[in-house]
Amino acid sequence: MTETFRGLWVVAYRDLLTFIGDRFRLLASLAFPLLFLAIFGGGFSEVIGRMAGGVGLLQFMYPGIIAQMVLTTSLFGGVSVVTDRETGFLREILVAPISRAGIVLGKVVGAAVVALLQVLALLGLAPIVGVPLDVELVVRLLPVVVLLSVALSGLGILIASFAPSQQGFQLLMQMLVFPMIFLAGVFFPVDRVPLWMEILSKLNPVTYGVDAVRQVFLGSGPAAAGLGVTVLGHTMTLVEEVALIGALGLVLVAAAVRSFGRQA
Repeated sequence: MTETFRGLWVVAYRDLLTFIGDRFRLLASLAFPLLFLAIFGGGFSEVIGRMAGGVGLLQFMYPGIIAQMVLTTSLFGGVSVVTDRETGFLREILVAPISRAGIVLGKVVGAAVVALLQVLALLGLAPIVGVPLDVELVVRLLPVVVLLSVALSGLGILIASFAPSQQGFQLLMQMLVFPMIFLAGVFFPVDRVPLWMEILSKLNPVTYGVDAVRQVFLGSGPAAAGLGVTVLGHTMTLVEEVALIGALGLVLVAAAVRSFGRQA
């Protein structure tokens, strides 16, 4: 247990320092969601008008953009595994007196902390896009963000444990991230699309993360009527989606630990 906690602390602290010291990465991680808000939210809000419950497009998209930021940060966090392998750092920590589970958990915690910092920065834009924000909402939001980041970090590390190079990992991530974003309901309600797209969206685990974040912002009352995710005639509640994300996180992190121990 001591070796696990030691590995968790060392790896998470190193990854966090690396992120903070990389100003370009810090700015780029914020610029990407802002670009989506400006182009899609600002450009199409007048065309589309208001949605169910009188919710504007910017108000609808804003929670989805937060979930999108968590997705990209967490999945691409796995690239540090490939980088560490190529630079030889991974070999050094593997022979250190720390467990491999601790190394994986450290990567997960590091990605979750980075995602939290980015979300807190993005929350500063909430008043600008007309999204009400208070302390209670933030307190309810942060655990959802952490759970979603843990689940997606597990997936990123799982893929990275098999990736032969940074280029291969990043190419695979690009092929994976964009379909997951566009099918997750960030830009449109998943219950109002063609059947084939609706099926793919509801098989996409990120959809439930996006909807969970959206429910924190909009609630389950009239403002969110018709905007939720319905599965077999049942509209998913926030508790159900959080439980689903948590269960997925446990499975993916456990799989990452097992695969990392075998492949790294």
